[in-house]
Amino acid sequence: MLNPDEQIEYKTPQVCDCGHSLEGVPSIQKTRQVFDIPRITIKVTEHIGHELVCPQCGKVHKAEFPAGVTQPVQYGENMMALANYLTQYQLLPLARTVEAIKDITGQHISEGTLVNAAKTLSNQVESTVEAIKEQIISSNVVHFDETGMRCEGKTKWMHVACTDKLTYYQVHDKRGQTAINDIAILPKIKGTAQHDHWKPYYSFSDCTHAECDGHNLRYLKDIAENYHQDWATEMAGLLIGANRRVEELKLGGALEISQEEFTLWLQRYHKIIKAGILEDAEKSPKVLNRRGEPKKSKALQLLIKLQTYDIETLAFMADFEIDFTNNLAERDLRMQKLRQKISGCFRSDNGAKGFSRIRSYISTARKNGISAMEAIIQAVKGNPFVPESMV
Repeated sequence: MLNPDEQIEYKTPQVCDCGHSLEGVPSIQKTRQVFDIPRITIKVTEHIGHELVCPQCGKVHKAEFPAGVTQPVQYGENMMALANYLTQYQLLPLARTVEAIKDITGQHISEGTLVNAAKTLSNQVESTVEAIKEQIISSNVVHFDETGMRCEGKTKWMHVACTDKLTYYQVHDKRGQTAINDIAILPKIKGTAQHDHWKPYYSFSDCTHAECDGHNLRYLKDIAENYHQDWATEMAGLLIGANRRVEELKLGGALEISQEEFTLWLQRYHKIIKAGILEDAEKSPKVLNRRGEPKKSKALQLLIKLQTYDIETLAFMADFEIDFTNNLAERDLRMQKLRQKISGCFRSDNGAKGFSRIRSYISTARKNGISAMEAIIQAVKGNPFVPESMV
């Protein structure tokens, strides 16, 4: 229980039903607390500035209005924070946000005001988001992913680069190497890039790479269930067992696995691949491509990928900072799919880019223990949250 803001006491009767006086009889106090919020209403503050002219020299003296009070009539910081919270974090469409604010506060606010509030917030967090980007570039492990989105009636791509403490989104017309170069994070990192097996990521060699084994497990399940190849089940078991072993070592305080043990896991890994190639040759039907050459089966394609990218697949064993999956980036992109379901596509490229910038800021704040509303309020007041690692 908390210290109450208000107390209401309910007294017992002074006389018992039997007629005996209860005056002076000690009572036992029991409490029940009700948590509620006061009704939200608009508070109008009028700022009055005086102006006078010196009768001697004619100099005009004007009182200064507070910073941020620039218009004859305007909304305050808390109203702008609420508007941005509903549209940029809770992802409400403009029309529903107008209705919600009217129902909650009694004040009608136009859709144009909501759009302008988002533009202002985007500008207020611009320098912070650029600092987030630079911090990501210097991180040891960075997760990457991208997802399609509708903007201006066509498909564009929202790219994400993130760590467990930082998030950076950027919208681009392209998905591949051109976009990656323009965003300019992956080409600059010197650590490890973790991602799914999408070839444009491997165009950059100044960093090391790590595969998402969540994807690999799904591919292996497909081969095992639909193509009935035993090696896939064995490989899935090896990956799961390797991940369990790494977690055990971490819980025990270890910072790395011994080179001898890693070598044994790697040997088992390649032994399964070798057996898998033989099994696939027996079980997969022989299919020729248009040039009359043997066509690689789906299972063989996966085997070759696992063979070629062995170190990348087992990267989580070689470096304990690397995750088993790329789920971090995938989770950070889910809000875009949710936003599109709730609010539809973006009408303009500027709107999409502003949304990406704001969400970069909010996501980073939440990863550092700051609520979305608090982060927005700080930004609206001109003091956006900055993670300690960036100070």
